[in-house]
Amino acid sequence: MTETILIIGGTGNIGFPLIKLLAQGDQIHLVAGAHDLAKDQAQYGRLPVDLRHFDFLDAGTFDQTLAGVDRVFFVRPPQLAKPKADMLPFLNQVKTHHVKQTVFVSMIGVEKNPVTPHHKIENMIVALGLPHTFIRPSFFMQNLSTTHREDICLRNDLFIPAGSAKTSFIDTADIAAVAAKVLTSPAVPEQKLNITGPEAITYAQVAQTMSAILGRPITYSKPSLLKFRKTMLQRGVKKDFVNVMVMLYLITQMGNAKQITQDLPNYLGRPAHSVAEFITANQRLFAPAK
Repeated sequence: MTETILIIGGTGNIGFPLIKLLAQGDQIHLVAGAHDLAKDQAQYGRLPVDLRHFDFLDAGTFDQTLAGVDRVFFVRPPQLAKPKADMLPFLNQVKTHHVKQTVFVSMIGVEKNPVTPHHKIENMIVALGLPHTFIRPSFFMQNLSTTHREDICLRNDLFIPAGSAKTSFIDTADIAAVAAKVLTSPAVPEQKLNITGPEAITYAQVAQTMSAILGRPITYSKPSLLKFRKTMLQRGVKKDFVNVMVMLYLITQMGNAKQITQDLPNYLGRPAHSVAEFITANQRLFAPAK
């Protein structure tokens, strides 16, 4: 029997590889929530995706997006940092539509960090009684090629306030692979998957690995949290996003990002990608700025 799966965030680092994986399957009606229909259609190209206009901040888009949906997958947009206002109205509609599985990409260790938006969203999903899977990944390798890419390409530096703490980085392609299996397997009422990369390394070690693979010296300047916050704000990064980053790197400094789990290899039957594999596959993204 065909199932309708809604993907919110389908053009992102997790959502797009997830869309491509699900598009290969049979008996799936693939729906994607689109903030900008024309832009998203251009990215999806000929992929068999039913695009529906969606905006977390516009309740008027919820009913038509959720119509006929069996399963929902979503990632919190980083600019939305007030879950009660940003997410709860949508989750209430998920309940009203009797969606049989809600898959949320949260964060590893979130149960110990009640101030994070992820913790609050998880609690909302549980309080509403939604059948759910929480995918709790460690830090994304793609943070290097997005948030921190400018410093690498322009300054040959990792400007990241993580101190000497270790992080078990994960490739978002691996997160997408886990999500694809979750969404195409029998729904489990309450499931938590804590997924990490295969090793925990410091940002100094990341810089050494990048230097070796990219063929030029990459440093790790190890700024303080205060200096990082001030610099990001001066660059025009939104305050709410900067505050979330500072909070996450504080958690890293406390040693809470070094956990290595076997959930991913046990679930997928293969090892997670390493940082070296990710950098090798994405060298063009780290090319020096001209």
